[in-house]
Amino acid sequence: MANTVHSQPRYTKRLMLRPFRRRDVSSLHDAVTASLVDLQPWLPWIEGYDRGVSQRFIRESVSAWAERRAYDFTIRAADDLDRHIGNVSIWTTSQQNAIGEVGYWIRSDESGKGYGTEATTRVIQIGFEEMGLHKVQLRIAVGNTRSERIAQRLAFTLEGTLRDEVKVGDRWLDHTVWSMLESEWAVQRERHRAEGTIA
Repeated sequence: MANTVHSQPRYTKRLMLRPFRRRDVSSLHDAVTASLVDLQPWLPWIEGYDRGVSQRFIRESVSAWAERRAYDFTIRAADDLDRHIGNVSIWTTSQQNAIGEVGYWIRSDESGKGYGTEATTRVIQIGFEEMGLHKVQLRIAVGNTRSERIAQRLAFTLEGTLRDEVKVGDRWLDHTVWSMLESEWAVQRERHRAEGTIA
């Protein structure tokens, strides 16, 4: 399994994805603040959110990238590179079995435009073609229909449900597990290329 993921920007039809920089704190904080109501039910780190959370996230993201533990990308529209649209990340969960996981969120005032699907497609390509993964998984809180639609659009297979997997506030959330195999990506990649989403 390959270990090196280059840090140059990646492009899709409408987006640019790149690693976080320390100066991204303000744009990340703006996106999170604008999306608190929509993110709060699903993400444990939203409780008690302040600018310091974004500062710590970026600091940890830079370290994780350097140590090859995880690859977090800021999502930017190609025609507005200063505005943070959301995050998409990929990390290895099993080196031995070449399994990785992808996570994503899109700011509330940019949802419904297909950006999450487009960015996730590009990161899945990184997982299979740069990281050498055999399988990519998504874990989605039950009831988070927007994230589920991304999994469905990208032809992920629903594997099952993990009970009480994550605690958010005082609630335990079940998570569904979705997966795509390397052989399935080979088919989907041609569809995405035909649609112009990826190169």
